[in-house]
Amino acid sequence: HKELIDQLVTLATSGFGLVSALAWNEAIQTFVKEYIEKFYPGGAGIISKFIYAVLITIFAVLITYQLSKLASRFNQK
Repeated sequence: HKELIDQLVTLATSGFGLVSALAWNEAIQTFVKEYIEKFYPGGAGIISKFIYAVLITIFAVLITYQLSKLASRFNQK
């Protein structure tokens, strides 16, 4: 029973993580379209894609770093 519960928790956590990632994806895309593309009228498409990729990368690195620090604190106790 414990293994089943562990698997269900993992599955639910993964599902909520995916939904959260999709929501952030849409929010950052909208931000880039609203605030960045108006500064690059001719080549907005490719420039905004690169800006979006950089923002996502920075966000992912920061979140991963914070989660790693949190996990190491719990493992020490």
